[in-house]
Amino acid sequence: MEPDIVFIDIRKSPLTMGQVIEEVARLQKENPEYEIFMDGDAYAIVGRRRKN
Repeated sequence: MEPDIVFIDIRKSPLTMGQVIEEVARLQKENPEYEIFMDGDAYAIVGRRRKN
């Protein structure tokens, strides 16, 4: 299984929560092959390849 891709590390990001939400929407549009979500354990926005 392919590991998750970290798109935004929330701890190191200067983005506001509103900006993070906007980035998630952009990432979802640009990466339809990935499920983009907030990983609470990693405290990051990550992408997981969708299963077909």
